[in-house]
Amino acid sequence: MVENVKELLKLHEGIKHEVYLDNENSTVVPQEVLDAMLPYYGKLAYGNPTLTHKPGWEAFTAIMTASKQIAESVGAKNLEEITFTPGETEANNLALMGAAAANPQKGKKIVISEIEPINVLNVTDLLKKQGYTTTKVPVDKEGTLSLEKLKEAVDKDTALVSIHLVNNEIGTIQPIKEAVEIVKDQNPAAIFHTDASDAYGRIPFNVQDLKVDMATLSSFKILGPRGTGALYIREGINVERILEGPIGTQKLWPGIENTPLIMGFAKASELAFSNFNANVARMRYLRDKLVNGVLQTMTDVKFNGATGDRRSPDNANISFLRCEGEALTIELSLKGVYVSSGSACSRRLLQPSHVLVALGRHFSEAHGSILMKTTRYQTEEDINYVLDSIPSSVERIRGIVGSTGVD
Repeated sequence: MVENVKELLKLHEGIKHEVYLDNENSTVVPQEVLDAMLPYYGKLAYGNPTLTHKPGWEAFTAIMTASKQIAESVGAKNLEEITFTPGETEANNLALMGAAAANPQKGKKIVISEIEPINVLNVTDLLKKQGYTTTKVPVDKEGTLSLEKLKEAVDKDTALVSIHLVNNEIGTIQPIKEAVEIVKDQNPAAIFHTDASDAYGRIPFNVQDLKVDMATLSSFKILGPRGTGALYIREGINVERILEGPIGTQKLWPGIENTPLIMGFAKASELAFSNFNANVARMRYLRDKLVNGVLQTMTDVKFNGATGDRRSPDNANISFLRCEGEALTIELSLKGVYVSSGSACSRRLLQPSHVLVALGRHFSEAHGSILMKTTRYQTEEDINYVLDSIPSSVERIRGIVGSTGVD
């Protein structure tokens, strides 16, 4: 396997133009964020934030400053409502498993949408061992949650509801505010969690306005460092730790806080929101140029998900018929264009995206999907290069498929 990868890397030698669009799975950290992190690896705040000495006090102060920054960015009442975790997956686990452990009296039913991220689906499967059942609410052909079916799903035995604010694969924005109202009307005791990782820094939202009980945030989804994220937990919502160890500055996630990563997360948040409207407009402009360029010049392609204001401004998910997505990612990579096929969590299993299948896409359409996400740092030249690269790559793969008789 290692030798095969080495051979593939050799084939990339000499690439003169590179465009990274796989921002669903990892991101390039801007220099400003790196500059904000570096001091915390060396001379500044390198201590354990729970210890009573100068390096510890400096680290404690830094983490509290970051907590305040993240809390204000989502409209939390105070910094104590923010718990830092190693990432989105851990935050979703803490939200669902921690709330289930702390509230056994609330009932044994969990309600989610059928297109939740894998780290939510897998947690609900795990909770079945503790006697919980899961109801999956369907979506329409654009990936929008059925509010009518949600109302039917929630009852007095519903303990938890988890519905993402923006779908990570197709960018569809869910009507979370309306969903919360329905859930609380049906069962005021039910706890409502939303994975807002793909909404944060892309669409404006406020946890007080949405009235959610918990919300997951991710650092790298806003061009911050990997290895850190956060869970907003509204004051008064009971959640238990799901890991044990020494308790630092926060009671729900044990261990010594990673001060440099947390400060990088805070800086990325500051950059995303300091010029929010312009940042979003830039992402949307580049995304629309990319999507329109493909749809207007190529045949046998399908755009996946919602359109217009009902979609995240950075997300482009397109299916190329008669073209296997994994093969297309390799072909594009050899030209310096880096994208993903399906969701990162499932693509190595060679299974079609559960999100696209839920939209009604055939397996062949789902297998031929490519996910691309724009950022404020890309240029029109980048997008033009991608638009020049995709057609020849697709036609090459379609030619191979046609010659082998495989469909």
